[in-house]
Amino acid sequence: MSGVRIRNLRKSFGAVEVLGGVDVDVREGEFCILLGPSGCGKTTLLRIVAGLEGHDGGEVWIGDREVSLLTPAERDVAMVFQSYALYPHMTVYENLAFPLKARRAPKAEIREKVEEAARLLELQDLLGRRPRELSGGQRQRVAIGRAIVRTPAVFLFDEPLSNLDAKLRSAMRVELAKLHRRLGATMVYVTHDQVEAMTLGQRIVLLHEGTVQQVGAPRDLYERPANLFVATFVGTPAMNVLGGVLRSGAGGLVFEAPGVRLSLGQREDLAAHAGEAVHLGVRPEALVPVAGGGEGEVEGRLELVESLGAECLLHVAVGDVRVVARAGPDWTGERDAPVALSVRGPGVHVFHDGRRIGGGGAPAAPPTP
Repeated sequence: MSGVRIRNLRKSFGAVEVLGGVDVDVREGEFCILLGPSGCGKTTLLRIVAGLEGHDGGEVWIGDREVSLLTPAERDVAMVFQSYALYPHMTVYENLAFPLKARRAPKAEIREKVEEAARLLELQDLLGRRPRELSGGQRQRVAIGRAIVRTPAVFLFDEPLSNLDAKLRSAMRVELAKLHRRLGATMVYVTHDQVEAMTLGQRIVLLHEGTVQQVGAPRDLYERPANLFVATFVGTPAMNVLGGVLRSGAGGLVFEAPGVRLSLGQREDLAAHAGEAVHLGVRPEALVPVAGGGEGEVEGRLELVESLGAECLLHVAVGDVRVVARAGPDWTGERDAPVALSVRGPGVHVFHDGRRIGGGGAPAAPPTP
């Protein structure tokens, strides 16, 4: 088991720069997520670590070895791909044993490691079957088992659950989390699915256009986004973003925009930006409808109500922007009717030139009548 260090890694395909000087540290035994939208460079980064892709500059370290010039076989990593990449003519046992046979391991060692991986992944009753006789989840477990038998220094996962249906993906997330706890292995996992990232990762490396936007625990990225991209990419539904002006008032700072007037109170951390154009970011859970048709900090027009069983999501047009608010399961409202929303609790952030400023958190409490 080893950590991974990536230093100033650069990669271009022709004139297109895919990775622009990436620095990443994966701690020994950590489950680290490389997260980002399609085309951000996360899979290219993983393939460079695996030795399946060359790079134009920088270094890759696995443990105490600089491995940039080593072949994939010499790097002591095991990779699980998006496609299962199983041999269709081989049984599950033969698929699991193949990496060990290729390394000319003794038969007794092969049997021991295959049986151990099968027990760990609950494949004992499937060892005699071929891939066509397995479900998608079973095939993915076989692909993971083929990596486990090698006992590598680092496991690399390239969107391994993307071919599964939603229910099976949820089940496999649980299995992967349990597997990491059992093995205590270093795992680097690529995904564009933030639900996978938030539920599986101990730390997330969020990439966008070949650069690292933020690194931290899942809650850090959700509660303290470094910039607007992080704020709007992490979280479902996404953070609401409203453009406006930060003004000084008698009670402190006030954010103003069409349909919005929110008191932020005495905020020394924001005072230097008074009078400037900023963006206000508000998580949907911080926007709640005002009971009884009273006034709120955000005024708009109801466009849609999504009833999700345990809650309702309200889509409200505020000026030229649509925001999403959360309400209880029994909330009712007429489409195109005016809606007043109150901003409460944490989940409120101010951004200037795309970067978060100040400490974030809750808006000022309304004055006592």
